[in-house]
Amino acid sequence: IHLGQMHQLLDYLGNDVVLQFGGGTIGHPDGIQAGATANRVALESMVLARNEGRDFVAEGPQILREAAKTCGPLQTALDLWKDITFNYTSTDTADFVETPTANV
Repeated sequence: IHLGQMHQLLDYLGNDVVLQFGGGTIGHPDGIQAGATANRVALESMVLARNEGRDFVAEGPQILREAAKTCGPLQTALDLWKDITFNYTSTDTADFVETPTANV
């Protein structure tokens, strides 16, 4: 995963999630601090857009481009990982059966 997929990650995983950007942070060309900054700005941009009522899933790439105008580390990361996509078919389908439990 990488920060260019932030809108998809928040859509698929929700708000109560820990995003572990190991390689996306450590692998930033300008160093770990720049990688951490880029990830944080990407996440905060999506949360802000969502809280403002924007469709952050549809507008995700544009939101990131806007944020990158004022965050060099984010722009560098988007340029580096722009060709990496997140278009995998889930192997964990929603075909579960609810198990009744006793109210204790």
